[in-house]
Amino acid sequence: MSKIVSAAQAAARIADGAVVTVSSSSALGCPDLVLKAIGARFDAEGHPRELTSIHPIAAGDMYGVKGVDHIAKDGLLCRILGGSYPSGPSSKPMPEIWKMIVENRVAAYNVPSGILFDMARETAANRPGVLTKVGMNTFVDPIREGCAMNDMGAAAPIVRRVEFDGDTWLHFPNIVPNVAILRATTADEHGNLTYEHEGAYLGGLEQAICVRNHGGLVIAQVSRVTKRGSLRPHDVRVPGHLVDLVVIDPDQKQTCETPYDPAISGQIMRPWDSFSLAERGVEKIIARRAAMELRPGMTANLGFGISAMVPRILLEEGHPEAVTWAVEQGAVGGIPLTGFAFGCSSNADAFVPSPQQFIYFQGGGFDVSFLSFLEVDVEGNVNVSKLGKKPYLTAGCGGFVDITSGAKKIVFSGWFEAGARIELTSEGIKVEAPGKFAKMVEAVEHVTFSGQRARELGQEVLYVTERCVMRLAETGLVATEIMPGIDPERDIVQASGGRVSIAPDAITLPISLLADGPMGWGK
Repeated sequence: MSKIVSAAQAAARIADGAVVTVSSSSALGCPDLVLKAIGARFDAEGHPRELTSIHPIAAGDMYGVKGVDHIAKDGLLCRILGGSYPSGPSSKPMPEIWKMIVENRVAAYNVPSGILFDMARETAANRPGVLTKVGMNTFVDPIREGCAMNDMGAAAPIVRRVEFDGDTWLHFPNIVPNVAILRATTADEHGNLTYEHEGAYLGGLEQAICVRNHGGLVIAQVSRVTKRGSLRPHDVRVPGHLVDLVVIDPDQKQTCETPYDPAISGQIMRPWDSFSLAERGVEKIIARRAAMELRPGMTANLGFGISAMVPRILLEEGHPEAVTWAVEQGAVGGIPLTGFAFGCSSNADAFVPSPQQFIYFQGGGFDVSFLSFLEVDVEGNVNVSKLGKKPYLTAGCGGFVDITSGAKKIVFSGWFEAGARIELTSEGIKVEAPGKFAKMVEAVEHVTFSGQRARELGQEVLYVTERCVMRLAETGLVATEIMPGIDPERDIVQASGGRVSIAPDAITLPISLLADGPMGWGK
């Protein structure tokens, strides 16, 4: 019997009340055609109803791949657990899933991506849930929000604090999925899946095993089908005995606004001079100072925002391979991409499945993590996961909490003030007009990173801005390095409302950070 079916036929197999786990990362690997068919079936028949949807990383984007928005309908979706959610600029309409969340029409949770992958593995093996310290004293912790994004989520907790072996842990009980929706490039007639055009493997294998071990339904979306026996066994990432149905979508995009780029899937290697460099400006200066924390031979993790520019700094300096970059979607080495292709890398050395990459991150095996911030408070807490006024401007925590929980050293990058008018002069940085609002606040809206926990663990934490470099000290935020041209008292202490102090031995950073050409990294 053939496993190949239409998207509508696959959607018809999903029962009311199903728990559906989806493998995706924004538009990267998103099984959009199947999700669209589920939404269309509900519009026509009123079924399936009351689904729970689990997304270790976001499904869909705001630029043409709707993903989870296909199923963001009252009556269809009753609960959603996401490591991240579709996000984008305020100039675009709010995604339907965000409307449901902020209007309290679905029980919603933001769970660290690594924990959601851990849950798939623990549920698959019939172990009693995830026991972890990831997220302690952040919004993940029940002493704060317990991952809940709205009142409906808070009314049905998914995590609790427990005592085990003389220590305190967070416990996430199993949530058993009975449908998995994956995406790959090629399926053979038996359902064996290969990923040769994909930019990441993500967690499809673990999600399929979890569902298969509980007697559920595994649906795979692919762009093409080949004869059984024609796939090289070493290339098969999800074996056919785990796959029930195969849906063909020859038009699936490789990632956001990218039909196909062979460099993203590692089928070609781009010359280093084919990559664009970071444009001169304030954010490049911040990224340059962040790059000064790197040494040849290091392995570094990278997040979204200003921090994503750091590899381009090393590229301009003539050292594109001095550091091994590792991103949560699974690429290791090469150069992580920015903008619409964030989460992908070109010229990668390897692609690791996301669940294994998160084991590496949670255990702190890398040297340093470069991440961005929305706001920082007097305790050193960082918020990247919630903006009450414009919630969909942030994707949620993603892998941020998994990464920061185990990192030995963290370099946060961001603007000191939002909307400040800055001039770059021959003497340095001049603040011509203050920002619209401070990013150094009394208390962050959402604790995505805990300064208190970082002190307890002895983590080294830096906050790099266009005005100074701050370090996390017992007394709070202390500026230890001042950007050239900055008036410490006016531009830092007064601008922060006294929330940032100046170290007595603070130094002035070199003017080479503002150079038109390379700054001399590694010399």
